[in-house]
Amino acid sequence: MNYKDYYKIMGVVKTASQDEIKKSYRKLARKFHPDVSKEKNAETRFKEINEAYEVLRDKEKRAAYDQLGSNWKAGQSDFTPPPNWQDQYHQGNSHFHAGGQDDFSDFFESLFGGGFNANQHSSRGHKSIQGQDSHANILIDLQDAYTATTRSFTLQDQVVDKNGQLKPHQRTLKVSIPKGIKPGQKIRLKKQGQTGTGGAENGDLYIEVGFTPNPLYSVEGVDVTTELAISPWQAALGEKVKVPTPTGNIDLSLPKLVSSGSKMRLKGRGLPGKIVGDFFVKLKIVFPKNLSTEEETLYQSLKVLATDGHVKQKVDA
Repeated sequence: MNYKDYYKIMGVVKTASQDEIKKSYRKLARKFHPDVSKEKNAETRFKEINEAYEVLRDKEKRAAYDQLGSNWKAGQSDFTPPPNWQDQYHQGNSHFHAGGQDDFSDFFESLFGGGFNANQHSSRGHKSIQGQDSHANILIDLQDAYTATTRSFTLQDQVVDKNGQLKPHQRTLKVSIPKGIKPGQKIRLKKQGQTGTGGAENGDLYIEVGFTPNPLYSVEGVDVTTELAISPWQAALGEKVKVPTPTGNIDLSLPKLVSSGSKMRLKGRGLPGKIVGDFFVKLKIVFPKNLSTEEETLYQSLKVLATDGHVKQKVDA
């Protein structure tokens, strides 16, 4: 019999983590499941994948296999276990014995006694596959991040019917939006992913949160910025102005002679959470589109005053 390279069968490197192995198994098992796969060699590949996963998912079996693999190469013929292998890894170790699992290869049986722990899933029926995790996106208003809320959304996915065929399935779910959620963060809904088969558990659903574009605000990390239009006289004289924030309007006192483009910081009024953000007001001086005769006269007077003051400063200097 030939040595089997379980890492190659699973499509992972020898140093792969358990999570990487599990993820690869779910992907391959779904692809080659005989009930849904259209691949010609689906049943054979499905058996190989289950066998490889049975070894690599178990720390003891994987360690034993790795020790063996250092002396063998994939495809090498006339394989036989090293001397005393059975004594070392079988006797007194019930974890490697459940007996009589005829879907496993001679290679597996020669190493692990042809069985596995009775509490683990069986590949014989080709039915028990844990559902894959699903991913979706949802948009919320910026204001929702300041207060906990609930949102409903419709999810379009696929399920396997009683005939083993994939069919579209639409469902509506409610998701609780926690206070302080940030763009790009994910909310996990347990067992709301793809349906498991043969009594296996469903996968989980991960919902990535984004903010609906808002013309008033921009978000960067935990900080929120708004642009506020002010008049020339407000910029020159300094006044109290109303500023819209996601939690309502507030009064802001402008300093005298503030420049267009200046930013004023409102500490702690950004996104809530363990790290609280700040709220920034970016000022923009806006002139009226039209001037009345009186307004134009006043601006001319202001021009004369400013020019005379500038000339006087030069003379004094």
